[in-house]
Amino acid sequence: MIAAEGVSLFIVDDDPSVRTSLTRLLRAEGADPESFASAEDFLAFAPSIAGPAVALLDIGLPGKSGLDLHARLQATRPEVAVVFLTGHGDVPGAVTSMKRGAVDFLLKPVEAATLIAALSRAIDRARASWSEKSTKKDIALAYGELTPREREVLTHVIAGKRNKVIAAEIGTTEKTVKVHRGRIMEKMRVKSVAELVRAADKLGIKPTPSPPKEPRTP
Repeated sequence: MIAAEGVSLFIVDDDPSVRTSLTRLLRAEGADPESFASAEDFLAFAPSIAGPAVALLDIGLPGKSGLDLHARLQATRPEVAVVFLTGHGDVPGAVTSMKRGAVDFLLKPVEAATLIAALSRAIDRARASWSEKSTKKDIALAYGELTPREREVLTHVIAGKRNKVIAAEIGTTEKTVKVHRGRIMEKMRVKSVAELVRAADKLGIKPTPSPPKEPRTP
């Protein structure tokens, strides 16, 4: 059985018989997939996907190929985990898909056990990716609550500077920096500088280094 609770499964294949057989197989494994006949149909539906998702894509789709669809998903919904199916030994396509982050590349006809194993790995990745996306969204919302001054202080805090040093560098008092630091920790919902550093890293926020010391005059 596939442990797909809370994960949406999608089949994108232009062959009705393939869609039907895959749907039957996955339903027999306890899943409830939705199927689409083209990349365009799936892309039209994709914005409505909420939560972790896995897409089983045929390479040789009419119009946009499976590789084109994967590239589009990587740009717009990178958290969707992808497993490719193809009826041809498309080695260059396999290399391209794996470099772009596909979970697996399977040749038709594929054995049920092989497909289920690949989908199980994809489900695990989809859950992890969705969790990461949700966490980053929460951090971004928390960061949005900071004042411009608090954001400035944050970049100094994650550089590992003491309050006294920060105060001297931004032109304020140590007591004021201490107040800002407390508010930052509260708003960002972290309990240590290490947690704050990890949160800032997820948003791509860089620490502010100390200015170079002026050389001593002889």
